[in-house]
Amino acid sequence: MLVLALRSVRQRPGRFLATLLSAFLGAAIVMAFNSLHDTAGAPDVGAVSSETLRTAAGVVGGYGTLLVFFAVASALTVNVRQRAAELELLRCSGATPGQIRRMVVGEAVAVALVGTAAAVLPALLGGRLLVALFQDTGQVAASVDHSFGPVALSSGVGVTLVASAGAALLALRRVTRGRRRTARRRSWPAWAALAAGAVAASSTFAFSATDEMLMAFPAQGAILLSVGFALMAPRLLNGVLGRLALGGASGWLAVRNLRRRAGELSGILMALILFTAVSTATLTMQAVESDEVAASGMVKSVDAKNLETLNYTVVGIIVVFVCVMLVNSLYAATTYRGREFGQQRLAGATPGQVLGVVGVEALVLTVVGLLFGTLAALAGIVPFTVVRSDAVLPGQLAGVWAAVATVGAAATVGTSLFTTRRVLRTPAVRAVGAGA
Repeated sequence: MLVLALRSVRQRPGRFLATLLSAFLGAAIVMAFNSLHDTAGAPDVGAVSSETLRTAAGVVGGYGTLLVFFAVASALTVNVRQRAAELELLRCSGATPGQIRRMVVGEAVAVALVGTAAAVLPALLGGRLLVALFQDTGQVAASVDHSFGPVALSSGVGVTLVASAGAALLALRRVTRGRRRTARRRSWPAWAALAAGAVAASSTFAFSATDEMLMAFPAQGAILLSVGFALMAPRLLNGVLGRLALGGASGWLAVRNLRRRAGELSGILMALILFTAVSTATLTMQAVESDEVAASGMVKSVDAKNLETLNYTVVGIIVVFVCVMLVNSLYAATTYRGREFGQQRLAGATPGQVLGVVGVEALVLTVVGLLFGTLAALAGIVPFTVVRSDAVLPGQLAGVWAAVATVGAAATVGTSLFTTRRVLRTPAVRAVGAGA
């Protein structure tokens, strides 16, 4: 089955493009930040510079690992769902479940190895840019030279391979197991994350306004709550759709399609929730902190500067990663619907009407992601703002949320419509015949 996996990757590389891009970007981020561990371990690096570099590597490296798993899992879930008929044919031809698992995992590992190898040079350049960034802000001594060594390479290979293999097994289980059984097994991690997030966010009230750790707990609370909501993505989407009444044929078809594809779209909704929650919470709390420090006339400490740099770096990584994840998943999912679009056109729908249905689907998906991502963000923002500034909702929230919502909507709706237009260029009869 491993030989079959390698042959499958070689024969149809386009099928694995989304997984390859996710593995490439994830490995580049993980290796770039973990190279700061190599740099910090050099003999000529001072204690202050070493602490700054290790903190950045630890914090962002952890986020990077989480993002790699979600991105690869999302891409592989779409990939495996699209190949359900092929995998069923293999099973009917005599392949055992274990052989099919080894083939799917082998494909994921092979793609991950290619992505990791391609990411070495970008990771090296990214690590150098990170060291230069810390040097420009005075947090790392100018004499420190960037080092790209065993920690960066081992972490990049290890994290990407483990995440790819785990994501492949998860994607295969989602497709081959029953929906109810999968939902029951998925519910307890989601509720655990929500409970832990609520505890972390409420712990903010135990700190004073000037405590250096004040931002840590609400930020962790928002992240954990967003993870909990993300794990419940299919259930949340179905819950919203059950209460949604859209008029017109496009609205009715959009709701029907979203209900039918709720499991397939869970990865996209996960990305939207995580992106909205982490970006909104981090940027808003950092803006509140910076304004409060400026209003008091105080000068930021080295630790405060480190935290600010990390916050903006984390958000930047998340924005790039989630956008790539959304584009990959939406492109793969929409391209796969060529036969469906062809059948609609043969039944009398115009290309404009098909585009209208897809646009409504993407808009509903965006609203659901923004809604639950915003709820998770507010759970961290409100306690932080109350303690730090005696307000409830900060004035900076509106601008930050508008920017985050614009990026999320542009990535989701824009990719869906662009990909659908490309798919609709294929004549309807040919599209239906190709998908048969």
